[in-house]
Amino acid sequence: MIGGGSQVVVQSMTDTDTADVAATVAQVKLLADAGSEIVRVTVNNAAAAQAVPKVSERLADLGCDVPLVGDFHFIGHRLLQDFPDLAKILAKFRINPGNVGRGARHDENFSQFIEIAKEFGTPVRIGVNAGSLDPDVMVAKMDENSRIAEPLSSEQVENKALVESALSSAEAALDIGLTPNQIIISCKVSRLPQMVAVYRELSNRSDFALHLGLTEAGMGQKGVVTTTAALSTLLEQGIGDTIRASVTPEVGGDRTKEVRLCQDILQAVGLRRFRPSVTACPGCGRTTSTLFRELAQDIQTHIGAKLSEWRVRYAGSESLQVAVMGCVVNGPGESRAADIGISLPGAGEEPRAPVFVDGERVKFLSGPNIAIDFIDMVESYVESTYGG
Repeated sequence: MIGGGSQVVVQSMTDTDTADVAATVAQVKLLADAGSEIVRVTVNNAAAAQAVPKVSERLADLGCDVPLVGDFHFIGHRLLQDFPDLAKILAKFRINPGNVGRGARHDENFSQFIEIAKEFGTPVRIGVNAGSLDPDVMVAKMDENSRIAEPLSSEQVENKALVESALSSAEAALDIGLTPNQIIISCKVSRLPQMVAVYRELSNRSDFALHLGLTEAGMGQKGVVTTTAALSTLLEQGIGDTIRASVTPEVGGDRTKEVRLCQDILQAVGLRRFRPSVTACPGCGRTTSTLFRELAQDIQTHIGAKLSEWRVRYAGSESLQVAVMGCVVNGPGESRAADIGISLPGAGEEPRAPVFVDGERVKFLSGPNIAIDFIDMVESYVESTYGG
């Protein structure tokens, strides 16, 4: 379920040639196992269209039931008509109205696409991107802007065109017979302020479900930072029903990073929980030892290794909060605030580490096995708290 007060859904997209069934199956499962709740695949030609049912069948054999979304551009209406099995398999269609022709041909192709979605009861994401905005809409808005006394900037005009294109296409889909809860809208651009402005306007003007994304966010830290800032800003305002992090992975890099980034954003803004969190201080002149950093890393690694097991055995353990602190200044306070926390001794402090459980100090740890002892305590806490 998307929209209507349901939780925000994480989605991702494959970058395989969909016609390569084995590679596509492997990547869909990889993304789904990482936590992607919807996976989109490119359907750009007949070979891809013929492959999707095979992909779906093999995923089912593997016990992977993640919904598949077909990403259509230019000839989606023809592919869905020529390959009816494709339309039956897909959980959602994605169309960009700016890519289905111009004038009367645009209207005909769009109508054909929506009629097929109506026939199969399939939701449709109407995606409007700055890079493929319907040129007729943009030209009309620019002409209109040139005639007013105080013309808007080109970006402001583009924002209006994006919103108008999305909403007019959604209204056209309604006229053809789709219901409001079958329509998801996205207006994805690559500049953060513009993306936020467009989605705020969409949210103000409609009740359609919204898919959020800062498209072509880029690589590395830049992509992570801009995506996080954009999505968090809107999610904090209650805007958005599905999200994707469109970060560029390194060549041969880990495609699942975009899934984890979405999960981390949702967890950071308090909308969902996916994994236990570890609070750790950044270090200062009071923490000349690296012990607390090593322990924080050990705890993080341990939780990562145990995550799949804990999800099965200990329902609710994703809400666990652990603190690994480095000195007496903030250590005891942060450790008390966590479910279980340890305050390691800073420079010049007594070489004992108090451990706090549910806000109460329960014991001191010392000696060379502090890390092992604390990890054992975390394991015991998880078992006793979530094992019921």
